Amino acid sequence: MLKKYPINFDNEVAKFLFDKKISLIISTYQAGRVMILGSLDGLNLHQVPIGFKKPMGLSLEGNKLAIATLDNIFFFSNKEKVVNTLHLNEKQFDTVYLQRAKYSTSTLDIHDIGFGKGLLWGVNTLFSCISVFDINHSFTPKWKPPFITELVPEDRCHMNSMIMNEGMPTYVSMLSMTNEKEGWRKDIMNSGAIMKVPTGEVLIQNLALPHSLIDDGDFIYFLESGRGTLNKVNKRTGISELVYNFQRFVRGIKRIDDCFIVSFSALRKSSKTFGSITFDDNNNLAGFCIFDLKTNQIIGTLEYEADIEEIYDLAICDGFLKPVILNENQEEFNNVITFPRNVFWKKEKEK
Repeated sequence: MLKKYPINFDNEVAKFLFDKKISLIISTYQAGRVMILGSLDGLNLHQVPIGFKKPMGLSLEGNKLAIATLDNIFFFSNKEKVVNTLHLNEKQFDTVYLQRAKYSTSTLDIHDIGFGKGLLWGVNTLFSCISVFDINHSFTPKWKPPFITELVPEDRCHMNSMIMNEGMPTYVSMLSMTNEKEGWRKDIMNSGAIMKVPTGEVLIQNLALPHSLIDDGDFIYFLESGRGTLNKVNKRTGISELVYNFQRFVRGIKRIDDCFIVSFSALRKSSKTFGSITFDDNNNLAGFCIFDLKTNQIIGTLEYEADIEEIYDLAICDGFLKPVILNENQEEFNNVITFPRNVFWKKEKEK
């Protein structure tokens, strides 16, 4: 049965995306989809769902897009103007991210990823380290927290989010500082931390599921998923302050101008680890909101009525209102050939 991913959204969401000339790319591992959302008129929203196996971290830089999935990392490019060669573009796509490569990583539970200098970096949650990826191995470890004594597939601290500066990781978040198999599950509401890389110095600790770090000069903004809050911490003093309480399981954040786009997920009531988390707001839907830092208010919200319950990451596609991702699962993928400044489509064989 074809899913339609029904949504409810405030008018301000479509207007915001259109006025900023952006679209959103959202990963939902639970639904096995990367969702592309945007508006062509500032009134209506469109969605383009692309199938992937448990998509997680997203990294979009220039013409490059990377998507971490269950056991692969996919690489895409919109370098060539493939969209200009689509003969019947009745869907009004304005750019095409075409799959260019795929790294087989096996099941590392990769969370955040980021483009560095000639390399892709990623949070290797299963092995409790930050890694890079190439054709020689499933991963190459580059850094681990000082309390981790060995690299083994035991998800000891559930490292998840990282900040990249000048092509290198500089901060990372984790759900605990434990050195035993899945030790982070014991005290999820008080054991989270944000750590400096590569020094291993703890910036702040005793957090409830810290996630989704944003560098902002003297401060780092972060989400505390277990408490449903947006916070900021002073890099020099380690003192944090509450910015806003969303009363939702927030995870995934990107900034554009003076606004944050913050995604949220439904609570996993059946989970032994997360089932105890509660919020005053009984709304238990997945989606995202647009939060204005200047006014400290939510200016628009989108919610999924069905099919999508958990969102991991989001990326802002700047300058495009309706991009599309073309991967190996789509029929068109094998019919397009590109080389610098040229695009060709295979012709159907005459019968």
